[in-house]
Amino acid sequence: MTEALVLGGGGVAGIAWITGLLAGLADAGHDVTGADLIVGTSAGSTVAAQLGSQLSLEELYRRQTEPGLQSAEILVDVDLKRFGAGIAAVMRSAASVADMPRAVGKFALDTATVSESERRAVIASRLPSDEWPARALKIVAVDAESGDPRVFDSASGVSLVDAVAASCAVPGVWPPATIDGRRYVDGGVRSNENADYAAGASRVLVLAPLGTAEVFPSEKPLAQAVKELRAGGAEVAIVEPDEASRAAIGTTPLDPSTRKPAAEAGRAQGRELTIEWSRE
Repeated sequence: MTEALVLGGGGVAGIAWITGLLAGLADAGHDVTGADLIVGTSAGSTVAAQLGSQLSLEELYRRQTEPGLQSAEILVDVDLKRFGAGIAAVMRSAASVADMPRAVGKFALDTATVSESERRAVIASRLPSDEWPARALKIVAVDAESGDPRVFDSASGVSLVDAVAASCAVPGVWPPATIDGRRYVDGGVRSNENADYAAGASRVLVLAPLGTAEVFPSEKPLAQAVKELRAGGAEVAIVEPDEASRAAIGTTPLDPSTRKPAAEAGRAQGRELTIEWSRE
């Protein structure tokens, strides 16, 4: 049996919640971090990269909850609902579904943000190691000009920091990341989870920090991706925040102050969680 772990987007709160949830599952004797493949998008790409380091889950958890170990973040005030509505409006301005990622990419390219170097430094500070892990890891971003998805892995010839920076380049908030002369935005422009990239695995666990409802229109909605995975014979389980975790994540998941409460709520949820696998 091949197992895949799919980690979705959700800001710094999402990073903390995923980390806490994984730690809580391990506390309960269900460590899922040894999956054969990890697919990471945005916040999930950060956790995926962190899991490839030599740090234990407990150490990664402490990096979310202890102020002295937390990475230095750039403060922004972004309300999730308003952000989603704004991106949805940009997408609706596109001539077709195929044009939506390009419309969002243009919006990102035209928006003034902090510099790429400032943002890259934040991403680098989050990662305990800048080396690609030995296990299979896919990090998803979207080409800002063409709108095409790009899946980075250890064979891409791209640094891990740059791949994560691209996947975390929230349009309109952070600058698109430049890689080999191309500009890339957040992989969540295609799908907040990109679970279809786990195709071929016999068991797929999806962690969705922002829940299963689509924040804005996407090329590959989670429900469609899961249906395709199950049609291919995979058992799939989806975990989204429980009530306490949703409250901890709140409506401003890019706010660094959400890290400790989101990690703690995620760990409590993980300790009590029963993963429900299904082929239907």
